Amino acid sequence: MSTADVDTKMNEFFEYTARFSQQFPEIAKNFMGLMGSVMEDGALGAKEKELISLGIAVGLRCVPCIYAHTRAALGQGASRQEIMEAASVAVLMQGGPGMAHVAEVMKALDAFAEQG
Repeated sequence: MSTADVDTKMNEFFEYTARFSQQFPEIAKNFMGLMGSVMEDGALGAKEKELISLGIAVGLRCVPCIYAHTRAALGQGASRQEIMEAASVAVLMQGGPGMAHVAEVMKALDAFAEQG
């Protein structure tokens, strides 16, 4: 999958998220506040929280979540190896469907590597 394909899927997700936010601003505001609070550094750092989020995204088979948390984990300094290990934990817990979605993590890593 190319960088353009991943970007297209992410942009579509963000477009609809923005539309949702316009229609339901209070819900969106509260969700973003919760996410911001949860993802702050605490006993676990932001990088670790992004890796956990990525594993959950693979387990739930949420492709936009996989792309978003792969990008965020890279932004927090996670290596390709750390990201793939987090995805592998999801495979352990999820089995075959999790394995099928590890491909999405690999697509995202390849696409984001092209971006630099």
